[in-house]
Amino acid sequence: MKEVSVGIIGTGWCGGIRAEACAASPFVRELHIAEIREDRLKEVAAKTKAMTATADYHRLLENPAIDAIMISATPETTHYPMAKESLRAGKHVLLEKPIALELSEADDLIALARSKRLLFTIGYSQRFNPKFAYVKRSIDDGTIGQPVSALVSRHITRNLGKKIGGRIKLSPAAMEATHDIDFVLWCFAPRKPIRVYAQEVSKIMQTTHNVPDCAWIMVTLDDGCVFTIGAGWVLPPAYPNFASTWIEMVGTEGAIMVDDTHRDVTLNTMKRSIEFPISTMPGEKVGHVYAGPMEAETIHFLECVATGKQPLVTPEHARMVMQVYQAADQSAEEGRPVDVVVEGVPAAVAR
Repeated sequence: MKEVSVGIIGTGWCGGIRAEACAASPFVRELHIAEIREDRLKEVAAKTKAMTATADYHRLLENPAIDAIMISATPETTHYPMAKESLRAGKHVLLEKPIALELSEADDLIALARSKRLLFTIGYSQRFNPKFAYVKRSIDDGTIGQPVSALVSRHITRNLGKKIGGRIKLSPAAMEATHDIDFVLWCFAPRKPIRVYAQEVSKIMQTTHNVPDCAWIMVTLDDGCVFTIGAGWVLPPAYPNFASTWIEMVGTEGAIMVDDTHRDVTLNTMKRSIEFPISTMPGEKVGHVYAGPMEAETIHFLECVATGKQPLVTPEHARMVMQVYQAADQSAEEGRPVDVVVEGVPAAVAR
């Protein structure tokens, strides 16, 4: 088995999860980390026994021993320049969503990765949630027949919403629904989106953070199938990082419903009242095990780098996801459906 050397840029919440997963993986020969917060850098370096720890991520790119870079930095404006520098340095890249802020930037990264024959993937994480994977299998093996429609409702607490909305002015469509746009397009492939209609609500966070509270998005595919995704970040703070998701996937021969609302484990104490542990989207450590999809996604990327296998999420697919949530933002702003053209698929051909 080939071992790889990995660098992680940004070791906050998600980057810290990836760092710990790398440190425990037999695929990893060396772990190198970069983080601008000195206290967090020391904490993660000590926990993972990283070979090097620096506040300047360029040190990682200059290290010829490093095979791959995972970019978990914020704000999201850093994604494109960091990914471009990493690919130019000849490193395979796992980039947290979004792939970029503009389609031209996504195209630039895709072309660069292709020209250098480097692996480039986006961390949507939810494909590695076992419940979501079961939905995908139920379609692939014909259990529910051909897809007809899908509904996904995802909501997180306003604690997280304020944190995300406070660092960049991206909508819930771009920052939350993006996980589910990726998931549903994966399930419905090779069908492609041709039309998007969306509505936003702005009653809570508009005055403080200049972002909508939620977005509801309806997408028409090129064979006439339709899916709807609702995403918001204004749930009351019942638990700091609580995420609640409900899925309905209807096919020609059946339907599958998924309760991923994280209400299956509750903790009730005199001090803190009711809490919902193990309820975050990325997941969390529980003693000797890890509960959640991000660790599995990280290990998958390491395996791909070690074996030369294409990661599950292609950058071309991530570009299509970006097209959908950008169309949703445009639709909500203009109050009309917006046509989408993906890889030569003509708009307005739904049946």
